[in-house]
Amino acid sequence: MARLWMVLGALSGLVAVGMAAYASHGLPPELASLANTGASLQAWHALALLGCGLLAERRRGPLVHLAAGCFVLGSLGFAGGVYVRVLTETSLGPVTPLGGTLLLVGWGILAAAAALAPEK
Repeated sequence: MARLWMVLGALSGLVAVGMAAYASHGLPPELASLANTGASLQAWHALALLGCGLLAERRRGPLVHLAAGCFVLGSLGFAGGVYVRVLTETSLGPVTPLGGTLLLVGWGILAAAAALAPEK
């Protein structure tokens, strides 16, 4: 499972860079700003997924996996919702804010995983 988080983190980073490049070269300024917000948050959470993968390799318990799952679903919801809006001018309604909420929950769970991990 640790490898899955790292693969998903790397792929998420790839998509974030691709969207940022598209925003810089293919979108009008108001849409580029929105797309860059999605890409920025996706990129940060791609790094968080890589970190979760590394922590999971050290067998830090189920909370790390739960946090990683929140980061995956949250990135899909938040960044995906932003990208759909930018590319199609269609709102996905509550999907984007729900994704953002999952990202916040993921950070809280990751903090709990770090706080509750046994000292080595």
